[in-house]
This record gives sequence, C-alpha cells and structure tokens, in this order.
Amino acid sequence: MQACLVSRSLLLSLIVLSSITAHGDGVNSAHCNCGAQAPGDIEIGFIWPIHYKVNNIQDRIRPELFTCSFFDLESFMTSLGAIYEIEAINAAGLLPGVRLGYLMCDTCSHASKALQSVEQMLSIHHSPTATCGYIDFRPKVKMFLGALHSEVAVTVSRLLNVYMVPLMSSASSSPKLSDKIHYPVFLRTVPSDKHQMKAIAKLMNYYGWNWVGIVYEDGEYGRGAFQSFLDDAADSNVCLAYQEMLPHSENPSYSLQYIQRVSQQIISSSAQVVLLILRPELVEALFKEMIRTHTTRTWISSEAWSQSSLVSKMEGINMVGDILGLTFISHKSKAFDNYLTNLIATPGGNNSFIEEYKNLRFNCTPECFSVKPPPHCPPPQLLKIKSPNACNMEDPHTQNDAYLVNYLDTSSALASREAVWALAYALQKLLKCNSSMCSGELNFPPWKLLEELKKVKFTFENNTLFFDENGDFVSGYDLIWWEVDGNHRSFQKIGKYAVLDKQVRLTVQNVTWISTGNTTAPQSRCSKRCPPGSIKKILNVSCCYTCNPCHDGTYADKWDLVDCKKCPNGTWSLKGWNHCEPRWESYLKWSDPYPITLTTAASFGILLLIVILIIFLVHRDSPPMKRAEVRLSCVMIVGLAVSFASVICFMGKPTVYLCCARHLMYAMGFTLCVSCILVKAFRFFLAFRPFGQMTNRQLHKLYNPPVIVTIITALQVIICLLWMIFDSPYVEGSPPSPQSMKKILQCREGATYIGYGIMLGYIGLLALIGFLLAFKSRKVPHEFSETGYIIFSMLMYLFVWVCFIPVYITNHEEGTAVQASAILVSTYGIIFCHFLPKCYEALRKIKIETMETIVERSLSLTSDSTTDMFDPQMTISTQRTDSFSNLSTTTILGMSGYSSKDNAAASGLVLTPVPREGGYFPFFSNKKGPKLTKRCRSISL
Repeated sequence: MQACLVSRSLLLSLIVLSSITAHGDGVNSAHCNCGAQAPGDIEIGFIWPIHYKVNNIQDRIRPELFTCSFFDLESFMTSLGAIYEIEAINAAGLLPGVRLGYLMCDTCSHASKALQSVEQMLSIHHSPTATCGYIDFRPKVKMFLGALHSEVAVTVSRLLNVYMVPLMSSASSSPKLSDKIHYPVFLRTVPSDKHQMKAIAKLMNYYGWNWVGIVYEDGEYGRGAFQSFLDDAADSNVCLAYQEMLPHSENPSYSLQYIQRVSQQIISSSAQVVLLILRPELVEALFKEMIRTHTTRTWISSEAWSQSSLVSKMEGINMVGDILGLTFISHKSKAFDNYLTNLIATPGGNNSFIEEYKNLRFNCTPECFSVKPPPHCPPPQLLKIKSPNACNMEDPHTQNDAYLVNYLDTSSALASREAVWALAYALQKLLKCNSSMCSGELNFPPWKLLEELKKVKFTFENNTLFFDENGDFVSGYDLIWWEVDGNHRSFQKIGKYAVLDKQVRLTVQNVTWISTGNTTAPQSRCSKRCPPGSIKKILNVSCCYTCNPCHDGTYADKWDLVDCKKCPNGTWSLKGWNHCEPRWESYLKWSDPYPITLTTAASFGILLLIVILIIFLVHRDSPPMKRAEVRLSCVMIVGLAVSFASVICFMGKPTVYLCCARHLMYAMGFTLCVSCILVKAFRFFLAFRPFGQMTNRQLHKLYNPPVIVTIITALQVIICLLWMIFDSPYVEGSPPSPQSMKKILQCREGATYIGYGIMLGYIGLLALIGFLLAFKSRKVPHEFSETGYIIFSMLMYLFVWVCFIPVYITNHEEGTAVQASAILVSTYGIIFCHFLPKCYEALRKIKIETMETIVERSLSLTSDSTTDMFDPQMTISTQRTDSFSNLSTTTILGMSGYSSKDNAAASGLVLTPVPREGGYFPFFSNKKGPKLTKRCRSISL
C-alpha cells in the first residue's frame, strides 16, 4: 500500500509538471511541443531529433519551453520515411476502415526535451489517473516511434515502463537496451551495438589491424558500445593503444579543450587506425582539429556517423585520411525518393518541420551571407542548404526539388520505414483485420500492442524481419567506404556483416586507399606480424611481441600463432619452418658421385685381379711365379675378388640381406686372403729362423698350407655364423641430428657390435701375426723373400682399419662410405704389394740369379767373416747368427724354383750329417773334391 502511495505521488507530480509545462504560456500543448501531426483512428507518437541542439540548456533555471536550433537534415529525412510509410499503409488498406495518425515532437537530441514531449502526448485530451496499476490505461497515442539516440531511448523507456507503452527505435543501438528486465517496452528495428562492435573487431582482424585507438562519447550509446568493443576486441586479437572519452557539452570552449587533448593523443600514438563512437557533430569538431594539424589516420566509423552528410561534406574532409565503417542494412526506394522530391504535408495534417526545411532551402535571405549576418540567420553549415535560385522564387512553401535525394543517402531511412510496417502488421493481428474490415477494439490498452509486436514476423522489400527475444531485429550491417568525390566524400557499399553467421564478407576487394595510394591496406600494428614458421612471444600487451622461430620438429603454418604445432609421426621440420615433411632418405645412391667412384674402383679391382690371374697362369713356370706360389696366389685372388664384390653391396638402398651379404663377403674373402699371406710369412719364418733341431722338426710338421688356410677360414665362418644368429645386422633409419632433414638409412652391425668387432678383430689378429712373422724373417735375402711386401701390406691394413674405427664412431653419417673405402684401400694394398711386382718380373723376364751363384756368394761371405775356424766358441756363435744355418733345402729350392735333386747335382753339394760335440750339425760335402773340414762354417740345405 505504501509503494502504491509513493507511485501515485510520483505520477501526480509528473502530471502537474506536464500541465504546467503545457499551459504555462496559455497555448495548446501539441502546438507548443509538436511540429507535425495527422489525425487518425490510432495515433502514433513520433519523438524525433529534428534539431540536434537545445539552446542555452546550461542557463535553464525555470521550467519553460525548450528552444532548439541546428536543423538536422538526416533526422528530418528519416522522419519523413516513417510518415511516408504511414500514408502508404493508409492508402493500401492494410487496416480496412482504420486510419493511422501521428503526432511528431522534436526531442532536439536531448533526453529532458524528449521526456517533456512524451508527457505532452500522453496527456492529450485527458491526463492519466494516478493508480497502482495501469492495465486499463488507454491513451490516445498507442505507441512511440523514434528516440534515435540511446540516451533518449533509455530515459523515455523508464517512463513508459510504468504504462507499458511500446517504444520502437530505428537507430538506438546501445546494448543496454536489450535488457528486458529494465527496458521491457523497448523494441528496435536495428541490431544491438554488441553485434556492431563484433563486426568492427572482425573487420580490424580482417585487415590485420591489432593496434588501434578508440574515442567514444560520454553517454549511453558511447559507453555501451565501448564496453562491448572491449570484449570483442580481445576475441579478435585487437589491442587498444589508447581510449579517450569526449563529453557532449553545450559549452564550446569546454568541448574544444577535450577535442584538443584527444587530438594530441591521436597524433602522439603509433596507432594508425582510430575507432570513433561519436555523434556526427563531435566527429566534425575532431576532424577540424585533425585538418588543422595535418594529421592523417584510418578512421573507423560507428553507425552513428557512417553516412553523415554533416561530416562527408565538410571542408577539407579529404585531408583526414581513409574512412570506413558500418551502417545498418539499407537500400534505396524510388517511391520514397519521389516522395522527397515532391514534398508536402500529409493531407488533413500539418508539418512545421517541412516548412522550416523549405525556408532554409528556398527562402531568399541574402543578408545571411554577409560578413555580419543578423541573429535570425541559420549557422554557416545550414546556409549550404540554400538553393542558388532561392531569390527567384515567389512562395518557398510551394517549392520542391531533388536536393534531399541528391545530398543525402535516403537508403538510411529504411529502418524507420520498417518500424512503421512492424506496427501495421502487429495492429492487423490485434485488430483482427481481414481484407474488408477490422473487428477489434480501437481503443485498446498499449500493452496489448506490445504483446503483438514481439511476435510479429513479416516480409518487407524482400527481407524477412522479426524481433528476437531481446526485442532487436536480427539483420546485419553494410560495410561503407568513404570514397573521394571531388572535395567531399561519397558512400560506397563494399561488404556486409550478417548477425547470424558473424562473418564479414567484402563484395568490393580492391579499393584505393588514401594512406598507401594503391589497393594495399595500411598497417596499424604494435609489432610486425609473425610469418608462418615463427610464433609470438608476448611482451606486456598481447599485441606487442617478438617473433621467435619454431624449434626443430615443430611448425607454424599461419600468421601470428602463439604456439608451434608438433610435427605428426613420420615427418619433421627444421627451425623456422611453416610445414612438416618426411625426412628424405640418405644412403649411397648409385647415381651419386662418391658411390660411382667406389663402384668404379671395386669393378676395376676385380678386372685387375682377372688380368693378374691370367698372367700368373700363363707364366706359372717362371721363377717369380714359382717363388710366389701360384696355388696360394690364386686362392688370394679369389679372396680379394670377393672383398671387391662386397664393396658393391654397400651401394643402393640398404636391406637386411645386403647388410648381411656385405659383411659376410668381406669377412670370408679377406680372411681367405690374409690366411694365405700368413702361410707365406710362416714359411719364411721356418726357413730362415735358427732353431734347435728338435724345434725345427716340430715346426716343420705344422707347415701344411691347405690345412692352415682351411682352419683359419673355418674359424671366421664360425664367428660370422654366431654373429648372424645372436646379433645380426639390421637396417636403421635415423637422423644425424634434430637440425637435419636427412634420414640416414644404413646397416647396423648388430645391437651390441660384439660380433662385428670380433670379426674385424680376428682379421686384424691374423694380419698382426703375419706382420710379426715377416718382421722376424726380415733379414732373409731378397732373392728368396717376400717378407718386405708382407710387412708393408699388413701394416697398411692395420693402419687403415685402426684409422677406420674412430672415424666410424665419430662420423656416424659417413660410416658406410668410410667402411667401403677402407675395404678398397686395404684390398688394393695387397694387390700392389703381392701381385703387381711378380707380374712385372714375369712380364719383363728379369734375370734371376741361380742357386749356385747365391750359395757360392753366401759361402764366400761366410768364409771371409770367419776369424777363427778352430775356435769352438766362434763356431757356435757363427752357427747361431748366420742366416743360412739350419736352412731347409726343400724350402730354399722350392722358393728358388729348383728341385732338391737338380740343385744338388748342379752344385755338387750333398747333405752329410757330421757329428759334433753338443749336437747334430749338417754341412756341405763335395764328392769330386776334398772333404771340407768340419771346422768350416756350414749351411744346411
């Protein structure tokens, strides 16, 4: 009850205030506050800002009438759009038997003035009775259209909430008005600014602008749009370089201070894109300062001024830079343009606003163009409306032309026209109209109309329109480009933004930007964009960062990514790559230069061995070949050929079979060759080393070349067999490092390398033994000996493979090539040491000394060197140091190419056992001559 009394008291106060305001000057309220009206069965209240300034509002101390100035052509034109559609609906008979009327009052873009107008229209004919409820409240005005500014819409909606009278706006876009708890009576034929700000943020993201400034006005519209933009900017990766608020003050000097401060912020900032959420008059003031300071930027307009003729026609507008923005979806109507060209008041009504426009356009006022115009003259910007033929016309009120159509974008009146049709379709449902009549009650309470408005859905000019749950139209925006048109700007639609799919779609791609002079869009970024292959390292602000390349194995395939992506399985990327790809396989390809060289060298080696074999067979009876042991040499040639063939298995893409084949072939072939060399070294060792007679006989029993070669090779077979069973080679594909795209395919000699190590170690041991045996026999006369060649070839082998091990371990990538090269070098070393000298001797038929000559020279040297033949100690010493002591006749003769029998006969030498103190000592005897004394130094043959 107490709440009811408070409400009643408040309402009575409002009614008394309205009555005083209405009748204080003794004139009719409608005449005092409303400038246009047309009678009808159902009246609509228009609250439209025909002027955009209330005079001396700061000096107001009495509740007197508001006086306004600065005629707003665009608002006037949009109000005519609503009037035009009312007349069209009445003429079309959409509501049979029912005529729509209207009452239009000027809000002057001021909330207090709008409240006064609403009160006047609600109190026409009778004042509302103050009660606790208004379910049956039936005013003459059933609905209000207009309230183009959000601040006015918010204020008026709070008053109309009491009576539940609908308020429909065609321009108020503040997100705050979507709150149906606080503004249940508010509807609008445009989307909420939350969609507009989302569209602007996406537009900035589309052009890559992430460092922008924003200037908004201090009001419901500016603050609401700014807060909405903050959320959308974060989602679109747009950062604010600065944010400035401009108050809408009536004090020019106060406003100028703010304008200059904001201008200085714009000039000092590095942001090249500025979003302006302002009314046209504030934009005009700001642009004047920009022109004065020669400041150029890219300006993003909100819908409040995106098609403002006040701004587009101002002097020097081309100096401020590029301008683009969003406006509500609109399109021209030829019928409406014709209506504006032949402008008259509604029949039966009046419109003082049309009269005021015609006075501005056609009234002859030459004194207003003087240096000091009289007070009754309009401001300079409105003088531009004046027709050049104004002073040649008799009655301005009867004149018409196409100025409004040519000067303004008449498509912007679409939203106000749609609002009237939404009302008409709601009334059609409410009044139960058919094709011939409307049977519903005309004097209905306004809240019933509100119910029908929320449910209305209709088609207007090929567009299906309806209100969502928040009372907002679900439509979209046009993207407007301000094109240079002489000294002014014209508007070009270059794209759209649909609220439902939330995507910016450009229909015109290549516009010429003033900032760049071509079709390349200007840039406005805190940091340069990070190209694919790098990511952003955020500094203090998300849009300010450094670009770091992605690490190996990761990639960034888009611009300005925050995190690198991992390469999928089987692919890889290097540092700074923008994609991943499979590693390319690296192995000894047949077509590469180095493998061609290795293959050629191996093939040449095999060919060389074939030639050597032929030479050995052809000259097998020559002394050099006999000394070289043709049978052992043929076995060596076979082993070397297998070793050369193993090199060819190193070429091409490796497989498990090739891996096993290359190692087995080398192991068997080279072991066979080294075992033959070992046999030769052992033979020289036995022939030319002094041993006791018993030891000499035992060692000679061990000298069996076929058995030695077979046993040595069989041991290698066993080693390789165990290796293949327990730790066999396999193919491994691995990168040499994370910084490489190569995938090295090569044979691994087993998981532990034990088998491979034992195999190489075994060959190395044989080579070392052969080297030691040859080294011990190095004093053998070179006529019989190959010890020098054996020493050199085994040293070369050991040197090559000792060097191979560290290179193979440290340079894993080149391990295959190094291993093949080592095989070639060691194999060629044996050819050059063991075969080529013999081939040279055989082919050149070099004269070889006979055994008689060698033995006689040896005996002569021995006799000359004997100092005391009869000294037993000297005899013993000579026996131990002479190279020919205990010499095997068979061995020497075999080495020299003669048989024992032939040599004995030729030389006349025979073996005669001569007993001696302390042991058995052989000596030479001559059947034909006298017997040599036993004290002479002896040589065993």
